[in-house]
Amino acid sequence: MKKLLLPLVAAGLCLTASAQTAPAASAPRGETTANVATGPRLILVGDSTMAPRSGYGNALCARFQQVACINLARGGRSSMSFRAEGLWSTVMALLNEGGAAKQKTLVLIQFGHNDQPGKPGRSTDLATEFGPNMAGYVKDVKAAGGDVLLMTPLTRRTFKAGELPNDLRPWAEAIIKVGAEQGVPVLDVNAISHAAVAAMGQAAADTLAEAPPRFDRTHVGPRGAAFFSEQVMEGLIKLRPELATAKTLVP
Repeated sequence: MKKLLLPLVAAGLCLTASAQTAPAASAPRGETTANVATGPRLILVGDSTMAPRSGYGNALCARFQQVACINLARGGRSSMSFRAEGLWSTVMALLNEGGAAKQKTLVLIQFGHNDQPGKPGRSTDLATEFGPNMAGYVKDVKAAGGDVLLMTPLTRRTFKAGELPNDLRPWAEAIIKVGAEQGVPVLDVNAISHAAVAAMGQAAADTLAEAPPRFDRTHVGPRGAAFFSEQVMEGLIKLRPELATAKTLVP
């Protein structure tokens, strides 16, 4: 596992270094993005709904052209498995680089989808495990001198009898509780995205998905990535106004 982590850490370090000198450029959705670093560095941590290719994370990075933005979200991960597989070690390595001259870093953390029951090796108990897992991430970031912002899980988009259920809401509420207990802000992506999808109906919501044969109502294609990344960007700026000067216009 250590051998597997070294390339990831090295990639993160290279991205950070290049972000300080390279001109701003939008990376393809399938790649980690690094832009000109004139604001706090962003690190994205989460599951497939935030990850490259299947999520909105890279599209979000592209909206902040004046910061280094590193998308470490990975498909299929939960609040437990992201740490258990060693992926969190990469985040901590980035946070601890630079010694006394550390770059100011904001870590965005979003889990919930794979913490739900029925996913062996990934599921966590909502009452006893999920909250402590999320709190552990917050404590680690604070101890490393970073800033952290929690995010509730992106809504699913399957309507039933004309209504949009929200089976992820209990996990969203658990994250909001952790934020209050740990004294960190929470962006309620679940509430924002659910309200927007519920208002548009099933047909319009389906245009946000990946194209067949990979079509489903959880992950997103380019249109969904653009739609949800704009919502998240607007929410982040309300919670962290200093990011307003780093945003860019994206077609």
